[in-house]
Amino acid sequence: MLIAQNWVTGLLGHANAGWSVPAADLDSGYVRVGFETEGYEAIPETTGPLVIGRVETIEELTGFKKPIRHCHVNVGDANGTGELQSIVCGARNFAEGDTVVVSLPGAVLPGGFAISARETYGRMSAGMICSAAELGLADKQNSGIITLDPSVGEPGTDARDVLGLDDTVFDVNITPDRGYALSARGLTRELASAFKLSYTDPALNPAVAGIEVKVPEVNGTLIDVDLRPETKAVRFGLRKVTGIDPKAESPFWMQRELMLSGQRPVNAATDVTNYVMLLLGQPMHAFDANLISGNLVVRNAQAGEKFETLDHVKRELNEEDVVITDDKAIQSLAGVMGGLTSEISDTTTDVYFEAGIWDSITVARTSRRHKLSSEASRRYERGVDPAIVEIALDIAATLLVDIAGGTVEAGRTLVGEVPTMPTITMSVKRPSQLAGVEYTPETVVARLEEVGCTVVVSGETLEVTPPTWRSDISMAADLVEEVLRLEGLEAIPTIVPTAPAGRGLSDKQKRRRAIGHALAYNGYAEIIPSPFIDGSIFDEWDLPADDERRQTVAVLNPLEADRNVLGTTLLPSMLDAVKRNVARGHKDFSLFGLQQVSIKQGSGVSPMPSVAARPSADVVAELIDSLPAQPLYVATVGTGLIEFEGPWGKGREYTFADAIESARVVARAAGVEVDLANAEYLPWHPGRCAALLVDGRVVGHAGELHPQVVEKLGLPARTCAMELNISALPFTEKLPAPVLSAFPALYQDIALVVDEEVSAEAVRATVEEGAGDLVEAVELFDIYRSEQLGEAKKSLAFSIRFRASDRTLTDEEANESRLKAAELAKERFNAEMRG
Repeated sequence: MLIAQNWVTGLLGHANAGWSVPAADLDSGYVRVGFETEGYEAIPETTGPLVIGRVETIEELTGFKKPIRHCHVNVGDANGTGELQSIVCGARNFAEGDTVVVSLPGAVLPGGFAISARETYGRMSAGMICSAAELGLADKQNSGIITLDPSVGEPGTDARDVLGLDDTVFDVNITPDRGYALSARGLTRELASAFKLSYTDPALNPAVAGIEVKVPEVNGTLIDVDLRPETKAVRFGLRKVTGIDPKAESPFWMQRELMLSGQRPVNAATDVTNYVMLLLGQPMHAFDANLISGNLVVRNAQAGEKFETLDHVKRELNEEDVVITDDKAIQSLAGVMGGLTSEISDTTTDVYFEAGIWDSITVARTSRRHKLSSEASRRYERGVDPAIVEIALDIAATLLVDIAGGTVEAGRTLVGEVPTMPTITMSVKRPSQLAGVEYTPETVVARLEEVGCTVVVSGETLEVTPPTWRSDISMAADLVEEVLRLEGLEAIPTIVPTAPAGRGLSDKQKRRRAIGHALAYNGYAEIIPSPFIDGSIFDEWDLPADDERRQTVAVLNPLEADRNVLGTTLLPSMLDAVKRNVARGHKDFSLFGLQQVSIKQGSGVSPMPSVAARPSADVVAELIDSLPAQPLYVATVGTGLIEFEGPWGKGREYTFADAIESARVVARAAGVEVDLANAEYLPWHPGRCAALLVDGRVVGHAGELHPQVVEKLGLPARTCAMELNISALPFTEKLPAPVLSAFPALYQDIALVVDEEVSAEAVRATVEEGAGDLVEAVELFDIYRSEQLGEAKKSLAFSIRFRASDRTLTDEEANESRLKAAELAKERFNAEMRG
């Protein structure tokens, strides 16, 4: 969260007599109470004459490509003459009589931009009327001219103090469990603990923030609101302001806090809601009351309903989304963003302020589903204090009337009750026992009260009730954490435990490491496949409806709405990596991934037991049964050249044979033998796909991907892939170690003519089997086809290596084994031996 130093020190200084510290000390204070900062940066310095001015006359210049204005500005005696200053300006958001900020010649603005007198657009311009961006208060989109209340000072007065340029902006990293700190209210409470200061809650005493709440006593209800239980919303409130000036702008002090906090000033009503959110942490929304018809209903959306949010995007809603509707249409996507139908405009005179307490998980899912993260959704996801709805509405109404006039109506709509916080029982000695540091009972109680807890002491037992803004405190361990955090984690001694003697890596770990090393040594680059995939990928592959890879497990709260299932295969993520690399100019590469997949078992739906107590044995069994099987898979993909061109000759492309060889690399590293068989298995090419078998069981596939799949996915032509189930591979011990023969090998060749559909691997295995115990290896070295062999015939030539362990073989022994191999091939495949 971005927040200005002067804002938090000002809030703390109200109760601590103008307290302030240097930026470095404040940074250390944040860290002491557990908040890391991403850094802090002072507002860039402006040197030279920077003064308050009053625009006396404006001359509109014509004949140029863009609107240009020639202004005469009263800067008092700051220019040394007392005469009106001539300034040319292109901005349009100021008028005659407005009080502005002027940099005179000699000033140097942030970025080294020096101001001097010069002629431009046919007029002399001696200075600049400044915007917030030019003074380093905002980014360039907030480029409008700064206009001030005339009461800030006479023309010619130095503008630095008025603008608060002596300030530093902190970027505080708020962890997800401490949503209360996404506000000046929450951060100042923590800093009060860090610096041992008194703390006054601006929600209980808005005067700390310089706000005197002026609203009439509640008398009646504004409109009826139907807050339906299925939305899980806790509270919902409305307050109405009528008769405001639609042209009124929020004062500079408010715009300044918004801009330094990363917010863009929009209009008075919207700025007020954003300011209250930054001050108290309560997100709000402003509706144009004249565009609301009848009463409001807070309900779940109907699947397929359409709604256009304030960012001008038309969204198709999900039945889990919560919406606020009137009698005509949806007006807001609850907890995330409002809609265009009731947007505040430059004609709005009546405003409804809305503050709600929405279910954190529902808002988080809606935000991710629509890829719409807002400042409101960030806070609701982390939890918002349900007890400040009323004061947030009252402060917003007060501020809007102060800015734009109008009247706060006496009626108020408020639905829902503040939840009762649970009381936690804890021994006062528990923090000392866990930390190994002695904390006195007085210290423990004081620290818990600092975070807002109500503590009742009964001997050595504490009855602790957390405050409404700390929904993260639900057990004794949370209370201990608060005490240790505020007392200083650095005070807890660090004792490195002695690691027990281990047995090294398990067999599975060794095998996984060996496979990864083997593929890396063979030129494959490792990636980490995502466990989440888009289930529609199987439709693009044209998989049958009963294919086991469609047995996916859905994720209730996916990180990305279009990747909402756990992968049953690594190939979708691997092929995404191929597309990503090709898009970035890499065309020749081979990749591998080692990752678990998730295959649904049973219904694939896990029960959601209460965390208040240990679930029963039956529920635990149901949980275990619902978990998916998670075997370990390895996959490789390759495209382009595997051997590059050079002086040695042409390169060689990665082919299906290389994909199959990667499976052999895996098998050798795992200590098993892999056999091959022809297969038709999408997404592979039916004519270039091999089933990978170990002990007769299919454990994977390898080959070239189907051309239609390649085209649909936008992959390079002839992309190849391999996927293998490592968990299905047996563990085999190679004991005793093989004995190497001291006798020479004897080589013979055999050529067999078989039908075209007979696979070479099947014939090779048959030759090896038929040759008997003397055979050491059989390798295919040639495939021959000709008219003489006959139609649909092929000749397979194998080299057979014979060796005996106890003697030198004779040609007669080898030839006899060779003939036995030919006989078995004839018996099985009707193979004929060529001479």
